[in-house]
Amino acid sequence: MNLTEGLSTGRHSFYNVSFNGSALFEKSPVAEKVINAFTLIILFNTMVSLGCTMEISKIKAHILKPTGVAIALVAQFGIMPLTAFTLGKIFLLEPIEALTVLICGCCPGGNLSNIFTLALKGDMNLSIVLTTCSTIMALGMMPLLLFLYCRGINNLESALPYVNITLTVLLTLVPCGIGIALNHYKPNYSLVVKKVGLSILVISAVVTAIMVSIYIGKTIWVIFSPQLISAAALMPLIGYILGYAMSSIFKVNHQCRRTISMETGCQNIQLCAAILKVAFPTEVIGPLFLFPLLYIIFQACEALLLSLLFRFYNTFNSPAEGEGNYSE
Repeated sequence: MNLTEGLSTGRHSFYNVSFNGSALFEKSPVAEKVINAFTLIILFNTMVSLGCTMEISKIKAHILKPTGVAIALVAQFGIMPLTAFTLGKIFLLEPIEALTVLICGCCPGGNLSNIFTLALKGDMNLSIVLTTCSTIMALGMMPLLLFLYCRGINNLESALPYVNITLTVLLTLVPCGIGIALNHYKPNYSLVVKKVGLSILVISAVVTAIMVSIYIGKTIWVIFSPQLISAAALMPLIGYILGYAMSSIFKVNHQCRRTISMETGCQNIQLCAAILKVAFPTEVIGPLFLFPLLYIIFQACEALLLSLLFRFYNTFNSPAEGEGNYSE
């Protein structure tokens, strides 16, 4: 069975008749290059700013004692693919819908987890180490997971964008390395860079949210089935909850639990979008190529809600004990 056979039945036939993915969100090559360049600059700036919050000694401690790293990787590549697969069965998703959700669930942690780890006062050193490790492991784990969960759909694992995964690693390590070096050698400058960088990030996020809501905000809620929207809403939330629960079982401290929770629930949706684009022709995937956008809306909103609840809780309670690396 190839990638396109048996995937255009049921509700998805409605997608293909009523909507055309390319007509839904057309971009000129120039506009696409401008958007990509803008995104790259913002991401680079953000990762430099986050790097300024990190310390070499603490990074080394996580590498030498990788308890948190191991827990997070098991959660990332164990909990999330299984959650995506289970949600597809529970909501009786059409084959192409279930496959789209599963591809998203098999993706490694994204840079959004680093941002919300900072908002939740988590361990930034652990967060960057986790994002880097999960992205590197994705080179082997994603083909394996997609093969195991998608047996019968030939060569899906061959559609993985290995170049994009490698670039993601570089876009995490290089700017973070610059931020770490600034924090180590020029701590006064790093404070300024962090404040300016995070301010630019907030402004960019607000502008992007407004643009998305104006151009495709209404459309995205119409083209997707209620079952698929429910799966997109539940998957990151389940990841946050189970990531925190799993790290609690192993008794890591509260700071690390919040970090692992964010890393588990935040998938790299850029990779998901790239896989959908490479693996399926437009007539098969239809508007489902916009699913990563739907997913990141729920992913960000739920993480933002958790951040606000955490801040509210902290205002009326003393900070949790054990904010070091790990509890004994």
